[in-house]
Amino acid sequence: MPLFSLAWYDYTLNGVLIFISLVMWLLILIQKGKGGGLAGAFGGAGGSSPFGSRAGDAFTKITLYLAAVWVLIIMINVRTMQGSNLDSLTASQKAVQNDNPPPIDISP
Repeated sequence: MPLFSLAWYDYTLNGVLIFISLVMWLLILIQKGKGGGLAGAFGGAGGSSPFGSRAGDAFTKITLYLAAVWVLIIMINVRTMQGSNLDSLTASQKAVQNDNPPPIDISP
């Protein structure tokens, strides 16, 4: 199987997946946890939020929705990768996957 035999949508899904992963990473770092969040780790005021007092609820909801989309994209990505791998199989490999014996070549 060649290294670059993926379709354009596989690359697009991978790019979207990386982008959502980075956004979720930043959202999680911004959130204020029970211990004061990231600001408390660097000596800042742990009790205050730079985005207001209700921002924690909004960030939590956004993170949950992004996590659901992230899992959905991973499932779609796995499915499309399996489909693109089946396209590049040889006839004998496809026959083995379908539980049919491969064709026998008896020419001299």
